[in-house]
Amino acid sequence: MASPAIVICTACHMYSLSLSVGDEEFTCDKCREIVRLTEKISELETCIQTLTEDSKNVRALDTALDASSSGSPVHCSVPVTGPLQQGNWVTVRRHSRGSKHHSSVPIKTLNRFSPLSDAPTEKPDESALAIGDSIVRNVKIETPATIVQCLPGARAPDILANLKVLANAKRKYSKIVIHAGTNDVRLRQSEITKNNIKEVCELASMMSDTVICSGPLPAYRGDEIHSRLSSLNGWMSKWCPQNNIGFIDNWTSFWGRPDLLKRDGLHPSWGGAALLFRNMAHSLRVCT
Repeated sequence: MASPAIVICTACHMYSLSLSVGDEEFTCDKCREIVRLTEKISELETCIQTLTEDSKNVRALDTALDASSSGSPVHCSVPVTGPLQQGNWVTVRRHSRGSKHHSSVPIKTLNRFSPLSDAPTEKPDESALAIGDSIVRNVKIETPATIVQCLPGARAPDILANLKVLANAKRKYSKIVIHAGTNDVRLRQSEITKNNIKEVCELASMMSDTVICSGPLPAYRGDEIHSRLSSLNGWMSKWCPQNNIGFIDNWTSFWGRPDLLKRDGLHPSWGGAALLFRNMAHSLRVCT
């Protein structure tokens, strides 16, 4: 049986024991692994560079298409290269034949992150707007025509910020329904919450002749939040009529009906959402 021999790695110059030593130069396992990883990193860098170039080409093509759909002439030069070999994968880029006829098919663009991007652009004065926190998530109001905008987790200042964007865009609505307060009462700042709701109503009054406040629901999620929502509902029921603001008394409709709320005791169930829809739709029809 052969005894192990002491060898020196030609890369790191460290001593090792080896059972089989030939005439070739010795490289330890760690150095071989480093070489393999280095080669792998090089391959990945090449792939990243290729993907980056492809992304730039796609953006250039998108810019050309957007400009052509708007009717303005565009001179866009997109580099065309041959197939790029990536291991066993081959990326083939389509070559243009240089046709003189440019496509005139309009491309519809949409910014899904813009506030109320689904709002109609034609005759906005004939549409009503219902905006609120996640309580209104499943509320759909079709008659009269109403846009329902849900802002999960929103407090009154968040709703105010969204209305400011619409106000700056000169948007007007026949009526505006505001549902806020559930997330605000968690801050335990009653007077600040009241002032914030007042500011929302003041701005909404500049965008519509009819503003309606949708009162909070009686949450079954602990005595404190229940008490704070009850106090807010009582204040809104008095302040709104005194300031020419409509008020929807959801508290009375939902009181003693925990089945109208989900298991979290906060958000309306499907039945609760249907009841909230009926309350809002009725208010939109009768309030002037």
